[in-house]
Amino acid sequence: MTGQTSTAQLRMTRLLPATPKEVFDAYTDAEKQKIWFSILDETPGVVEIEVDLRVGGRQTAVWGPDRDTLFRETQTFVVIDPPHRLVTESTGSSPDGSTMTTTVEVTFEEHEKGTLLTVVQSGFPDAETLDFFTQHVWNGAFARIEAYLLRP
Repeated sequence: MTGQTSTAQLRMTRLLPATPKEVFDAYTDAEKQKIWFSILDETPGVVEIEVDLRVGGRQTAVWGPDRDTLFRETQTFVVIDPPHRLVTESTGSSPDGSTMTTTVEVTFEEHEKGTLLTVVQSGFPDAETLDFFTQHVWNGAFARIEAYLLRP
């Protein structure tokens, strides 16, 4: 990853078994995020999240398998329309120190079987990074949120 941005963009959707309000809350509430960030992990790692849910506010997340291998992300809220839409500017860094800034738009649409969660993320530096986020990052996040929403 680099600090550069481009027009490369991903768009992903997942139908989740909950109301838009429940999905929006799971996506934006720090205590709920702390659960779903690690819900599918075999061993507990580090998950620290703070959310200031207001336009201009920030969400900061630090996570990883141990204190020596941490990912960091700071999202600044640009648009907040609960429980329908969020837009953030996201700056993330990986354990090797590389950084990337993207724009993330998330919509929560009511569907007869729950909520259609759609993510549009733009500004990837290259196709390889976009593919990684498509294959691993967002698929993993969707699976974790779904597991959180389905837990007893």
